[in-house]
Amino acid sequence: MNRRYILFIVLCFLFVSYLKAGDTVRYTLPACREMALMYGTSSKGQEEAQLAAKYNRQAALAAMFPRVSVNGGYMWNSRNAHFLSDQSTFSFGTATVAPNGSASFVWSDGSTFGRLSNAVAGTILERPIADFSDKVAQKIADAYKYVYDAATIDMTHILVARVSLMQPIYTGGRLTQMYNIAKATENIATIETNAKKETILYNVDEAYWRVVAVTQKKRLAEQYHALLCQLEQDVKEAVEEGVATQSDLLTVITKRGEADVKKLQAENGLILSNMALAQVCGLPLSTNFVLDENGLNEITLSADFIKAEAEVDKRSELQILEQTQKIAKSTTKLAGAGLQPNILAHAGYTYTNPNFDNGISNTWNGKGFFTAGVVVNVPIVHADAMLRYKAAKHAANVVALQTEETREKLILQTTQANQKLAEAQQKIILAQLTKKNAEEVLRMAQESFAAGMITASELMQAQTLWLSAATDLVDAQVEAKTTEAKLRKYLGTL
Repeated sequence: MNRRYILFIVLCFLFVSYLKAGDTVRYTLPACREMALMYGTSSKGQEEAQLAAKYNRQAALAAMFPRVSVNGGYMWNSRNAHFLSDQSTFSFGTATVAPNGSASFVWSDGSTFGRLSNAVAGTILERPIADFSDKVAQKIADAYKYVYDAATIDMTHILVARVSLMQPIYTGGRLTQMYNIAKATENIATIETNAKKETILYNVDEAYWRVVAVTQKKRLAEQYHALLCQLEQDVKEAVEEGVATQSDLLTVITKRGEADVKKLQAENGLILSNMALAQVCGLPLSTNFVLDENGLNEITLSADFIKAEAEVDKRSELQILEQTQKIAKSTTKLAGAGLQPNILAHAGYTYTNPNFDNGISNTWNGKGFFTAGVVVNVPIVHADAMLRYKAAKHAANVVALQTEETREKLILQTTQANQKLAEAQQKIILAQLTKKNAEEVLRMAQESFAAGMITASELMQAQTLWLSAATDLVDAQVEAKTTEAKLRKYLGTL
């Protein structure tokens, strides 16, 4: 069932109870736990950390698949590109293309037409030869201009577009190890979230039973105070009747004053304990708790059947170290990937304008061209990569040693908690016997005092003994409950 739905039901129940009972609301341990989880695990930072780890893992997985990209570029130029000069000199003459687009050609003196013009100068053939020479020169100039224009590229608008695909074929295991690292990091984020929940639940249990303990101690202090008040009244009457001394009365009054202090201390302690529980549950600090105390005598976790070695793997500390160890191993392999060959396949389609499909053209009907190939990189001498690989191996060994050391410490910690739970259970049995005996002693002392067989001091000793025994029983019960919660936290079953 959805946790938010459960919390809504709990809050509705508490609200109805509040309307019926005024300012006092009755809370159970499961309700306090649920409120604390919603209050303590709703941290936006924790959610963001988990999402970041999730997307990093997905990104590492996506890096194994083809990467498709589209690139384009546009450029405007103020001048065109000319493969030929606007003036070219040949052995027979010089061809020139003017800025206005006109072309001309001048014969050199060593050319055939140059020598012929010089030979017929001043003769009747000078004019016909000159006309013919000019016509031939113009033809050459027009031909040069045609070639000049053909070798000119319109560079005013340049467009280049390319669609490319790249697919890693072999990277020495780099991509696989990067995915493993990202996955382990995501697991750590999840484990940390669960560990935070376990800590919250333990804090709730501890604060809850502390309130229960202080509440019961407050009741005991009130009962003890009532006994002394009654004793004080009885001694006053005895003094008036002459069967008790003023000293006896002063002793009782002094003891009753001490009971007043204990009662006040219990009341103040209950206020502080209530505030601590309210803070953990995310409730107003002024909340007045009335808690369900029925489970105080129930220890559901038997200390006789817990095996720390078998359960320690559930501990979040060890799980995080195991994931860290996986990261260290992957980091070592990642460093070793730098010594492995890398193979990358690529393919693409390129379109340009001007295009080169059939000569140089500025038309938009170019067909573009496809490219495909494989790139292979084989490292030969990479001393830095080798040293990084060795360093990563030693770093992984450090994490492995830390994991084993932590495992031993956690086994010891769990075993100690297991033993303390067994001791707490024995303390409860002894405290119950002691309290029962103290109650019987108090009953007999009260009867004897009423019969005038003992003094007020002896009765106060019996009352003090009863208060101490009852307080010890409450302490033993709360110690057992908190120890049980701590052991469950260690076992990952809280």
